[in-house]
Amino acid sequence: MARVLLLAGPGPSTWIVANALAREHADLTVILEQREPRAVFLRRRVRKLGLPAVAGQLLFQLWGRIGARLAAARVREIMAGAGLDDRPMQPGIRPDHTQRVANANDPMVAFLIAAAEPEVVVVNGTRILSPALLDVIGAIPAPVLNIHAGITPAYRGVHGGYWARARGDAARCGVTVHLVDAGVDTGAIVAQAAIAPGPRDNFFTYPMLQMAAALPLLLAAVREAGDGRLEARQIGGESRQYSHPTLWGYVATGLRRGVW
Repeated sequence: MARVLLLAGPGPSTWIVANALAREHADLTVILEQREPRAVFLRRRVRKLGLPAVAGQLLFQLWGRIGARLAAARVREIMAGAGLDDRPMQPGIRPDHTQRVANANDPMVAFLIAAAEPEVVVVNGTRILSPALLDVIGAIPAPVLNIHAGITPAYRGVHGGYWARARGDAARCGVTVHLVDAGVDTGAIVAQAAIAPGPRDNFFTYPMLQMAAALPLLLAAVREAGDGRLEARQIGGESRQYSHPTLWGYVATGLRRGVW
């Protein structure tokens, strides 16, 4: 068993990853950052994408609350079939090995990581890690692994599975386990897998299908990293970073391509 450290943001996907890691690695350390204030997130998004695009994204998120509720039964079905456990703080996750911080890039986090002396670091759902923090981790040294919900480098950013299908690129609707670097989903690739959504799947179930496909890849990568056998490769070709869909863009894609 490797000494594994999970640096993560709040949310069900973090508990799925944490519970799976804890079943295989008793010496798991968890550092949880708080969710970024929404006002800060929105200001940054407006500066990057412009107000009209962000307004469309917010409208989609409001409508998405209904879509998520309608998809809840299918999501639970996927979780049950793949043995995914999103219950927080299960017995395998030791409270004395869990720290809560305001920001993953706080200087204190670098100290906590160095003190834990991990052999492998797994990142899930945090804000983008700063070069300073990555330098600290690199000095340990420990590979830093991440699950990305898309096939990189073609589908970086968020909702990569949806965007692949929205572009008529179903063969690249999938997931990537990669090494974290200073870019956005640009690190060397450890493993990738495609998913095949069925007629009951949509935007709100793709992430769980992706987690079901990615988690075995992540667990295998952690084992390989702990044994010193981890291999990664850079892949060239198309590279694009995607954001959240707008409500009007989502509806237009659904009507034109039947991708919901």
